[in-house]
Amino acid sequence: MKVEVKSKKGLRTILSVIVDKKNIKTKMDERLKELQKEVALKGFRPGKVPPEVIKSQFGKSIYGEVVDKILRQTTKKAIDEKKLKVAGQPKIDLKQFGEGKDLNYELQIDCLPSVTLKNFEKFKSTNYKVKIEDKIIDEKLKEIADQNKQFEDKNENEKAINGDQVIFDYSATVDGNKFEGSEGKGVQLELGKDLFLKGFDEQLIGVKKNDTKILDATLPANHPKKELANKKTKFECKILNVKKPKGSKIDDDFAKLMGAKDIKDLKSLIEKQISGQYSQALNAITKKEILDQIEKNHQLDLPQNLIDQEISIMTQNLKPEEKEKHKSNNEKLAKSRIKLGLLLNEYGEKNNLKVTDDEVRNEIQKQIKGMPGQEKMVLEYYQKNPSASQSLKGSLYEEKIIELIKSKINLTSKEINTKEAERIIAEFNKPNIGTEKSKTTSPTKAKSKPKKISKK
Repeated sequence: MKVEVKSKKGLRTILSVIVDKKNIKTKMDERLKELQKEVALKGFRPGKVPPEVIKSQFGKSIYGEVVDKILRQTTKKAIDEKKLKVAGQPKIDLKQFGEGKDLNYELQIDCLPSVTLKNFEKFKSTNYKVKIEDKIIDEKLKEIADQNKQFEDKNENEKAINGDQVIFDYSATVDGNKFEGSEGKGVQLELGKDLFLKGFDEQLIGVKKNDTKILDATLPANHPKKELANKKTKFECKILNVKKPKGSKIDDDFAKLMGAKDIKDLKSLIEKQISGQYSQALNAITKKEILDQIEKNHQLDLPQNLIDQEISIMTQNLKPEEKEKHKSNNEKLAKSRIKLGLLLNEYGEKNNLKVTDDEVRNEIQKQIKGMPGQEKMVLEYYQKNPSASQSLKGSLYEEKIIELIKSKINLTSKEINTKEAERIIAEFNKPNIGTEKSKTTSPTKAKSKPKKISKK
């Protein structure tokens, strides 16, 4: 095999590769011998078909198979020989091929740029620590108590009002006919939350234990059975019980019910939970500040094929007119992502940072513990999607790099209250024309319905 650099312009290199026809003939002969064991032709015993007969019948396809294999092998060898760092898939342009001829082709290769890192010590950022006020902890405690309220039986002659819990069996029909899922047993509804079907709760106001009531409702537009979407439905409900909310006493017993040792421990766990949510949001801002400085202080030529590939991934779910409208901004964002990826990876390699399989497994276990009741689903997701584990490994690798950078730069620690934290997060999330940035969620805007506090 003969390899020469035909041209080199910027990050694009074109190699000329020639594979001697003798090597190709040797590979052809080897493949024909292998096929002798596999090919069955009329008039010949198994394994005894002469190579020339196989070649006469299947020569073109065998040659194509052999050349395809040679191209894969020699492409890798050519790149290794010239010590090129390839960005994306090289393009092959066949110049000469055919039986009895040398294989002559060109490789068009887009290479990764050479990365020279500047000193990070001059970079500045702020690491925020949020002090959670007692008032916020108490509000969260009340929210948890409301979400985990207990109910007690009403007298049989007492009617249901908003806030009561009604327990019932139902049998539903559409146009007088039953359908899949048209029956339910022991359904529990807290009236006023409207969690079943729109307008269903208000029709249950005034019912008593042992009543039977016919309710009118409309099935949702997103019903799994399309033929039932938006259908008028009649529900015959047999009221099994009506319960009223018990006053929630927030004490040590309640705390134990929530998985804590006592009320003091529960408050401590709530504080950690809220603090962790603020930290996640504010850390994203700190990270963005650091990445902006890294990007601004480094200049890199980027391979066009990587830019095109990143834009394709970013816009794969957009309509053509949306792609065109945001074409310039998408290209800018794609370049930023690729540039930062190359810079961070170079820093990680330079400092010999790695993510072990054990670290990935530990992170998956953390996710499993954080999703009680869905452990099996999370585990199966990673088992069935190797790319998800690889993506998680990439995220952990980036986290390690960012943490190392934080230890090297001028990082100021600042303690703030939740009001100040909200202001910083809101400021960060303000729309900024001409720029693109990831938004971070304020803990006060995040929707959560905790049942038990996790001791992670």
